[in-house]
Amino acid sequence: MTTNLTLRKIIHVDMDAFYASVAQMDNPKLKGKAIAVGGGGKRGVVSAASYEARKFGVKSAMAGTLAVKLCPELIFVKTDFDRYNEISKKIRKIFYDYTDLVEPLSLDEAYLDVTKNKKGNPSASLIAKEIRERIFNEVGLTASAGISINKFIAKVASDYNKPNGQKTVNPEEVIAFLEQLDIRKFYGVGKVTAEKMYQKGIFTGFDLKQKSLEYLDEHFGKSGGSYYYIVRGVHNSEVKPNRIRKSLAAERTFNKNLSSEIFMLEKLEHIAEEVSRRLLKSNVAGKTVTLKIKYSDFTLHTRSKTLPYYIGDKDVILETAKDLLYQEKLSNSVRLLGISMSNLNTEKKKKPELKKSVSVQLRFEF
Repeated sequence: MTTNLTLRKIIHVDMDAFYASVAQMDNPKLKGKAIAVGGGGKRGVVSAASYEARKFGVKSAMAGTLAVKLCPELIFVKTDFDRYNEISKKIRKIFYDYTDLVEPLSLDEAYLDVTKNKKGNPSASLIAKEIRERIFNEVGLTASAGISINKFIAKVASDYNKPNGQKTVNPEEVIAFLEQLDIRKFYGVGKVTAEKMYQKGIFTGFDLKQKSLEYLDEHFGKSGGSYYYIVRGVHNSEVKPNRIRKSLAAERTFNKNLSSEIFMLEKLEHIAEEVSRRLLKSNVAGKTVTLKIKYSDFTLHTRSKTLPYYIGDKDVILETAKDLLYQEKLSNSVRLLGISMSNLNTEKKKKPELKKSVSVQLRFEF
C-alpha cells in the first residue's frame, strides 16, 4: 500500500524576540541591552526576553526575581499589546502580498503556503528571504524562517538559524532531517511523553521510525499513529487562513498569595465575568470549563468539567468554577487563578483521515 505524500511549499515566519525587539526599536537606548518584558516587581513574571538577556538564562515564564539573580543588569519594560498588534498588522500585510493562505499562530509567527503565490516565484526559499528583508526594511525588525514541504518541518526549521536567519529542508532532505531530530521536537511530545519514550529507547526520529504502527498505537494511544506518519514526512495539515477558535480564557495573578478558597471566590467572580464578556464579544459559547490554579511554588494544576449544553452566562461559568475549586483540597497558597472555556460551538467535527503508507516524491522544485 503506498501513499502520495502531499508536497506543499510552506514557510513558517517567526519574529525574533518580538516583544523585546519592539521595545528596543521604540527606545534606541535599550538596543544591545539585556531587557525583559513584564516581570518587574516581586511577583512579576517575564513575558519575553531579549537575546542579550537570554545569554544569561533569562526566558519567558520565569519569575522576575530569578531573572534578576541570573542577570543583575536586567532592564524591565512594560508590555504594550496595542503596539504589538500595530506592528503585527504591518507584518501580516507583507505576507498577504505573497499569498492569501496565511495562518497566524500568534502576533509574532505565521504559516504561509506559497505553493501557488501572487509573485509567480517557484522558489519558497527566495520568497522567505524577500519577506524577511521587507520586514526589516519596512518595519525595522528581524525575522527568521523555516521552509519545507509541510507545517511541522517548516516550524522546526525556523528555529535553526535564529536570530535573523532561515533554513530550507528540501524534499530530498526531509527523511534525513527527521531521523536526526530530537524526539522532544515532535508534535505532542511533552516532558511526560519524552520520558516515556526515553524509557523505551526512543531518543531521535530515527529511533521512533524503528517502531511499528501497532507498537506506537499500543504504547502511546491515539498519538501513536501521528508519530508514525510524521516521522516519515507525512503531515498533511493545510495552512488555514481562518483558524477556528478552540478556547477562550482569562486569568489573574494576585499581589498576595491566597491561602483559602473563601478568599478566591470574589476573584473567580471577576474572572468569570471577563470570560463571559469575551464569549459574548466573540459570539460563542462552550461546554467545557477549566479552572487553572498556579501555586506559590509555581506548580500548575488544572481541573475541568464538561457540561451537556453550551454556556456563556457568567453565573453558570462561576458556579462550575466553584465546583472545580472545591473538588480537591488546595496543596499550597495560590498566586494565580484562571478560567477557560473550550469545546466551543465554533468547532466542527473532523472527518477521519485515511491512514496511508508512505512513498516520497522527490522531484519538486523548491
